[in-house]
Amino acid sequence: MVQDQEFIEFVIRAIVNNPDEVKATRTVDERGVLITLDLNPTDIGYVIGRRGNTVRAIRTLLKVVGAKNNALVNLKINEPEGSQHRRPESSSAPVNNSMTEDVDTSAIDNLDI
Repeated sequence: MVQDQEFIEFVIRAIVNNPDEVKATRTVDERGVLITLDLNPTDIGYVIGRRGNTVRAIRTLLKVVGAKNNALVNLKINEPEGSQHRRPESSSAPVNNSMTEDVDTSAIDNLDI
């Protein structure tokens, strides 16, 4: 096992509820190193985080580890069926909840502008 793979497994196991089910697979090709992460479907939300902030931070740290070893390292998460972090099929864009809430407009409904 190489340093980047050990690092990602250590970090992910510290985040999830099912650390024994975390498996990182490392492949190398002409584009660099790809670490593919498999984990319990119920843990996917913990790894991705709100708005993807957690996985973004993990990827940044992984790039630093890769740069230390002169390698371009990318992370792919296999999102299994039944995971808790599925976007609605109808839209790939994030929903802005502040725009979808009902707003009371009764105070300005009869304004003549």
